[in-house]
Amino acid sequence: MKDHTFIFTPGKWLGEGTIKLNMAKEEMRFFTRWTIGEKDQSGIITTSQEIEISGIGDLMKNEFLFSKIKEDSFAIELENQSLGKVIGKGVITKKIIALEFRQGNLGFEGLELYELDGKDKYKVHAEYATTEDFRTIIHGKIWRKLDE
Repeated sequence: MKDHTFIFTPGKWLGEGTIKLNMAKEEMRFFTRWTIGEKDQSGIITTSQEIEISGIGDLMKNEFLFSKIKEDSFAIELENQSLGKVIGKGVITKKIIALEFRQGNLGFEGLELYELDGKDKYKVHAEYATTEDFRTIIHGKIWRKLDE
């Protein structure tokens, strides 16, 4: 965990990339902004994420709670308007932070990989699926926004 600044260091992160939906032919560009909070007294890190997708007017918002943080793992809770609350787990290696979500009652599962790519930069790969065979694949990058 000591090699990773994403999630574990308070601050702002920016990102961009492409989103591919299996129900659409073209890839869409996206931009994202993360706000990482301080770890509170109970060891929980509260994080918010905003996603803007080209051609879609509404901003998507996700709220994350990271808890039970250890050197190689953590628990995660994701909440947004579409899914409600989804519980997951995280794994930490020297180069990768992985988030995994499986919510059987919603028919939702997802995996997000953040691969360290230099100081305060990560390559992002994510895949989500539902029981209705909707699939989303995301490729991108994020970087820490330094104070101006």
